[in-house]
Amino acid sequence: MTIDPSLWPEDREVALYQWVTSNERLDPDRAARELGLTRGEVDTALTALTELGLLKADVDDPARLRPVDPDLVAAVVTTSLEETIRAQQSELHHIRDQFASLRGHYRDSLSRVSVGLEVIPGLDEVRAALNRSAAECTEEMLTSQPGGNRVPAALQEALARDTALLSRGVRMRTLYHHTARFNGPSQAYVAMVSDLGAEYRTAHELFGRLIVFDRRVAFIPEQGGNWGAVVIREPSVVHYLCEVFEQCWTHAEPFSDAVTDGLEAVAKDIDRTIVRLLAAGMKDETIARRLGMSLRTARKHIADIMETLGAESRFQAGFLSARQGLLGGGGTDVAPSG
Repeated sequence: MTIDPSLWPEDREVALYQWVTSNERLDPDRAARELGLTRGEVDTALTALTELGLLKADVDDPARLRPVDPDLVAAVVTTSLEETIRAQQSELHHIRDQFASLRGHYRDSLSRVSVGLEVIPGLDEVRAALNRSAAECTEEMLTSQPGGNRVPAALQEALARDTALLSRGVRMRTLYHHTARFNGPSQAYVAMVSDLGAEYRTAHELFGRLIVFDRRVAFIPEQGGNWGAVVIREPSVVHYLCEVFEQCWTHAEPFSDAVTDGLEAVAKDIDRTIVRLLAAGMKDETIARRLGMSLRTARKHIADIMETLGAESRFQAGFLSARQGLLGGGGTDVAPSG
């Protein structure tokens, strides 16, 4: 049974229904007088109540109207509506299931080159991809190389690639940790390639390993530390990574100063950073990684600093350093990895 919404009981229908239940017999003129309605309004209300099934004529006396239980009428009226709702809910679930079946395909697409990401799992494949991107590079290469110790073999491999880039007029800028200034192979490499036009700076902390070619393709480490890489070509992400590099570059120190009078200032910068990280509750492993030094070297620095300050705990070292003004001037804070 479908009911026209315009027939749902309103105030006058409710009033007339109550009047009938009290008098058990409809007298339209009397009902109009007692309810303050016109005869036309009573007739309209009567029609609505009858069509809704709330009033029925008595079988033995058609002039007498019998009220019907509203709950029974509502059960009949809402049956079709409930069926419609159930049908719509079923359709809704079906639509959701259909779209859910596509979710896996979408997630698979996120790891494909078409959406700007490519995962290269092996070191040899990463080297091949880097060499290819370097050969295609025509304007600029940006590099962040955390860690202070560059092994000669790795530097020798990079020399041919970097020399070829610079010979084509490509601008090459590289960020190292301050600790690279104390590494002999790194010092020699920087001096050699700087003469060819490359630029090198160091910072007390770096945001992580990064290589960007022509601001179009970027390489970052794959999570897990297995020497894999993630290649990023999505323009907005590459732009963001370049902005992070530029902020760190602005506050970094030119590497060339290390050969002359920069070592003492760099050493003090490293010590200030260690004290700040100690005061922040960082573990030895985290401090070593943040500063690009070995765990053994980091622990030696920490022991020397605490002995110099006469501190018995990391917290005390931070407190004493702050009181002596040793925490200031530690360089800029660039969002580091780890």
